[in-house]
Formats: sequence, C-alpha cells, structure tokens
Amino acid sequence: MVVVQQAADAAQNKTESSGSSPEQDFFKKAFEIHDKYMVYVKGCFADNTIFHKALKEAFEVFCNKSVAGSSTAELLVSYCDNTLKKGGNEQLSDDAIEDTLDKVVKLVMYISDKDVFAEFYRKKLSRRLLFDRSGNEEHERLILSKLKQQCGGQFTSKMEGMVTDLSLVKENQTHFQEYISNNPAANPGIDMTVTVLTTGYWPSYKSCDLNLPVKMAKGVESFKEFYQKKTKHRKLTWIFSLGQCDLNGKFEQKTIELILRTYQAAALLLFNASDKWSYSDIKSELNLANEDLTRVLASVSCAKYKILNKESNGRTISLTDTFEFNTQFTDKMRRIRVPLPPVDDRKKMVEEVGKDRRYAIDACLVRIMKAKKVLTQQQLILECVEQLSKMFKPDVKAIKKRIEDLITRDYLERDLENTNTYKYIA
Repeated sequence: MVVVQQAADAAQNKTESSGSSPEQDFFKKAFEIHDKYMVYVKGCFADNTIFHKALKEAFEVFCNKSVAGSSTAELLVSYCDNTLKKGGNEQLSDDAIEDTLDKVVKLVMYISDKDVFAEFYRKKLSRRLLFDRSGNEEHERLILSKLKQQCGGQFTSKMEGMVTDLSLVKENQTHFQEYISNNPAANPGIDMTVTVLTTGYWPSYKSCDLNLPVKMAKGVESFKEFYQKKTKHRKLTWIFSLGQCDLNGKFEQKTIELILRTYQAAALLLFNASDKWSYSDIKSELNLANEDLTRVLASVSCAKYKILNKESNGRTISLTDTFEFNTQFTDKMRRIRVPLPPVDDRKKMVEEVGKDRRYAIDACLVRIMKAKKVLTQQQLILECVEQLSKMFKPDVKAIKKRIEDLITRDYLERDLENTNTYKYIA
C-alpha cells in the first residue's frame, strides 16, 4: 500500500535530520502524508467510509512499527516533549502548537498500545513539570484535554493530577512562608520551596534516607511540622533525588552560581568542612548507594565541570578514589547548570506497563464475569480483548494466565461438568 510505503520511507530516513531532532523530521513527514491522503479521502472520494477505513488501517500498520529499536509511541512522546518544553526545537505560535497537538492526537489514535504512550508521556511530563522545563502550562493542559476527548478520562486522569499538583505549589509555598514568619525558630536560614506530589498520579521514584546538610535538614523538619498541622492524616515521603539546589561556589578567580541536584549539592557542601574526602567517607557521610554516589561524583569530577579534582586518572569512579575541591575551577559563565548523567529507565517503564496490564486484565475479567456469571473460555477471552483493545492489545496467553490466577484467588471457578466453562464466585 502506497501510504504505508511512504510512511515506512519516512521512518527509514528519520535519522537524516535537518538541524531539528530526528523525531521532529520523522513526524513532520508523517503529518504531511496523513494530511495529504485525508484530503484525497474527503475530496476525491467524498468522505466514503471504505476509504476512511483504508487510510485508518494503513496508518495503524505504520504507527505500530518499531523505528530504530523504539516504538512509534515512544518516538511520539519524544516529539511532544520537544514541542512542549522550554527551548524546544521550534518556537511555534500558540495556533501552530494547537495544530501540531491535534495532529499528534490523531496519530495516537492509530497506536495499538496506547498504555505505552501514556506511561512514557507521564515520565516526560514529570520531568518538564518538576524541573521547570515546561514552556507553557496552558499547552500542557491543551494536549491533555485533546487526549481526554479521544481516549477517555481514565487515560489522562493521572497526567491531569500531575499538572494540578504543580499549580498548587505557589499557594502551598505562600502558606509555608507565613508559617516561618510566625515561627522564627523554624526558619532554616535558606530559601526553600517544597513541591508536594500526590503519590497515585506520578511515576514511582526511589526514596533514600540521605543525610542532608544541617540547614537543609532543618528546612525539611520545618516543612514537616507545617504540613502535619495543615493535613494531619497525610504522610510525606521525601524524594531527594528530584530536588534542585542553587549554591555559590567560591573559587579563586570568581564566584560561580551552581545549579545542582540535591545529591550533588549535599556532596559538594562536605568540602566546606575539609578540602579532601575519600569516596568511602563521602558515602558514609551522605548514606548514598554506590549507584547514586558514583553518578554524583562523576558529574562534578569527570564531566564538563570539574568542580572536584579526582586523584586517579580516567573518567570512571572507583571505590578507592579521593576527591579534592578544585579552587582553580572557572567558567566564562557566572551561572552554570551541572547535569547528572542520565539513567536509562526505559526497562522500568516497560515493567510498569506490564504490571498495569495485569491489573487491567484482572479487573476486566472480574467485571465481565460479575455481569455474565457463566462463560466459556473463548467467550470470556473474546469479550476481554474487545473491552481492553481501546487501550492495548492483550495477549491471549496473558489473559489465560490471569484467569488461572483469579481461580486460585477464588474469584472464578471451573464448571465441574465442563472444565472449559467458568463461573463467577459471588
């Protein structure tokens, strides 16, 4: 089919970027192809349903192919991220962004595994919101409203909750500042903003008992006291890995403002007490896992900004390394952002999708059996596939496995006279 072949050619040529990201070029071509053939269907073929169906089937083939090892769903999420984040690949007008988002949602509707798109989108959205990378809150809400209209409220409920959480930060911060003003003893002596997230909305994050510097620790305790008085029945879990700090680094040539993650800031502040620290002493002082500490120390001693000098050669961190504050460090900028090496969490997100699918299949099977009471295996599987296909294509083997699990948990039972028939246990 011509449409599929043209889309496939666009996929093959996606790496031939013209200054913008490969995803931008790839989807621009896909949008052009879709618009071109939609004009044919509406004009030349008078909106005939047969041709609409043919176009839909062609784009379903294209949108469910892998491209350079990534699913179209993942690439489309990256495209959205580039469009919506600050300093994205293109500075588009509001009308152009709305038109682009309309086209994105059209392609989402062709994707079979919409739950994969949702999980990867939620992860990218979290980074835009938490690290102040979102270009415009209204644009974030706009695409969610379009996705909600096409995919339903359940599809976007978590994402909408994330945006709402961030919109409440300023109000919460104002109340916290009032609390500190009325309780001088609670003032930590540093400017501190706390972002409170609702657990069910956000991706899961690893928590750790980081030994914070004194002023940070006091700020945490002050916020705990404030929050407990405000909401007595809620528990706070601190995710320090998502925090950001601004520090003034006083070097021999000049003072440079360093924009750091909390882990990085905690490590660098140790050098106020001593110019030299061993890896093992830093680990003991901060209570960080080796996986996290090696990333932190690599970011400030082996990467672009060598704020610490490492005694051993090489760009890797050893457990026997010793680090010394680099008084000679300088940069032409007076304010620099020191990035942490990225963590590849794709595997974790795929696992999250798999876990959510198990829950979705279980809920669907129970819902069907509660309504029908008795069904054959084939009837139950067909109805389950039909109900879930709007979000993802459930694997028949996976459904059979979930049926067996529900039997062991006493939700269903086999008919004693016909083992291919299931009964709902009230």
